[in-house]
Amino acid sequence: MAGHSKWANIQHRKGRQDAVRAKLFSKLSKEITVAAKMGDPDPDKNPRLRLAVKEAKSQSMPKDNIERAIKKAVGGEGDNYEEIRYEGYGPNGVAVIVEAMTDNRNRTASNVRSTFAKNGGNLGETGSVAFMFERKGEIVYALSAGDADTVMMAAIEAGAEDVESSDEDHTIYCADTDLAEVSTALEEALGESESTKLVWKPATTTELDLAAMESLMKLVEALEDDDDVQRVTTNFEASDEVMAQL
Repeated sequence: MAGHSKWANIQHRKGRQDAVRAKLFSKLSKEITVAAKMGDPDPDKNPRLRLAVKEAKSQSMPKDNIERAIKKAVGGEGDNYEEIRYEGYGPNGVAVIVEAMTDNRNRTASNVRSTFAKNGGNLGETGSVAFMFERKGEIVYALSAGDADTVMMAAIEAGAEDVESSDEDHTIYCADTDLAEVSTALEEALGESESTKLVWKPATTTELDLAAMESLMKLVEALEDDDDVQRVTTNFEASDEVMAQL
């Protein structure tokens, strides 16, 4: 099983959901504010903002929080954030991509480098691991959206590239530049998605045993706890047995 897609389940089992949710809302608010500042504050006229709002709603972020984040941009409030991508290696050579939004590049770079070093990894140069991933649009639907064939047909008609159906959900992939268009078409066919976002999809994976998985989890959780870090992606692979032990 490709464990990279099951990270939320691990966090849930670890009982961190409240802390994770609070941190998630903060990161989603930042993305909404930045998207609104970069373009039109009307989601219908700003594809990036529309996707940010859609993802926030899928994570049950309160409507007031979403509106407040947009108003910050309209009112010129909040800091001016710079988007930065860091790349490195975790335990056992697992590739790690860290996406950040920061108002202080030096602070963020120092913190990310330190976190890698303290948790058995090392920060690399830009491009050192990105070649192991593909930038894709990812749309996730609950099993209740339909059976695998129904979802596959809807995805094909919407212009998607691939569908992975499991006993947990349907994950649809498309070109990163087509995400807004494909997600809109899928919404008309299947209803509201559980998640719609741009992701780094691993093209190659690294198999980990239980000890290595535990070490990787410490690194990822430490990175995600940094307020400047928006999301962390890895290319780990783990067996069902290892995942169950976590």
